[in-house]
Amino acid sequence: MKYIHIDSVEPGQYLGRTIFSSNGAILLSEGVQLTVYMITTLRRIGVTMLYIKDPQFDDVEIAEVVSEETKRAVMKQMGETFESIRSGKEINSKALSGSIESLIEDVMNNKEVLVQLTDIRTKDNAAYVHALNVCMMSTLIGINMGLSGSQLKELAIGALLHDLGKVDPTTDDESEDMKKHHTWRGFEILKNKREFSLMIAHVALQHHETMDGQGLPRGMKGDHIHLYARITAVANMYDNMLFDLSEGRRLLPHEACERITALAGTKLDREVVIQFLRTVSVYPTGASVRLTTKETGVVVGQHRGLPGRPVVRVVKQGPDHEIEVKEIDLAKHTTVFIEAVLM
Repeated sequence: MKYIHIDSVEPGQYLGRTIFSSNGAILLSEGVQLTVYMITTLRRIGVTMLYIKDPQFDDVEIAEVVSEETKRAVMKQMGETFESIRSGKEINSKALSGSIESLIEDVMNNKEVLVQLTDIRTKDNAAYVHALNVCMMSTLIGINMGLSGSQLKELAIGALLHDLGKVDPTTDDESEDMKKHHTWRGFEILKNKREFSLMIAHVALQHHETMDGQGLPRGMKGDHIHLYARITAVANMYDNMLFDLSEGRRLLPHEACERITALAGTKLDREVVIQFLRTVSVYPTGASVRLTTKETGVVVGQHRGLPGRPVVRVVKQGPDHEIEVKEIDLAKHTTVFIEAVLM
């Protein structure tokens, strides 16, 4: 499979991964042959990146930290939770807890897999995919930091519900006032849920606080910010850098990692950032790249300890028009670097 921008998709190509709606229902199934109408519709509903099948990369599999089944269950539960908030009903905390336990189990079983945030987003499912990603990354960071099972569950629930206060029909902007509003509102909703730890509510309240005391809503500083919120802040910022247009163009994973590294110790907790960088794929599998050798290829493999040094497959036509295929493991070819990501 190849991971490409929708503007590069052509009619007749085959979809590499299923696209889901916000409630976990299938919009388009893996393997469907894309038509002009389908591509136009995907663009209209906000899809920007797609996995496309390619015969030269059929053997390339995307390792997942969380299974599709678990993702669908969590997104469905998120939809029901948000709808309960909108209608003033009680959150089904038992069902939510069950879906979180499944997610934690998946993460524990696949904790050596590098995170690739490549789930296909639409305008309809973006908030749910964001919450899922923040929860998944926060859980991985928590594991790296040695949190206990009960702490991981608190962290995961808090991270999943960190933006619960945005479920407000009056506004959907991301101004400073809205940041203050949604953190306090999320805190007020969650602190009254006796089945949830108060620490879960504090994730919603504090995830926009910064280590230098310049954050929102209360200007808390350093260790006064709860660890769960410091972890969620890093995961939240990374996902927003990749997919949120509120601060300009979307960043590529390696650009976002560089920016987060630069914020360590000032805006973000340095130790949390260190553990975060151990969990993410800097160059996602399936991405097209150009090497310093001026060859272009596709990332086909990852190294857990060296996320910035993946395996790249180069396919080109030889002098006699035969197809030449070679794989360059950047962990071994230490003088070769990725010069650019081609989207």
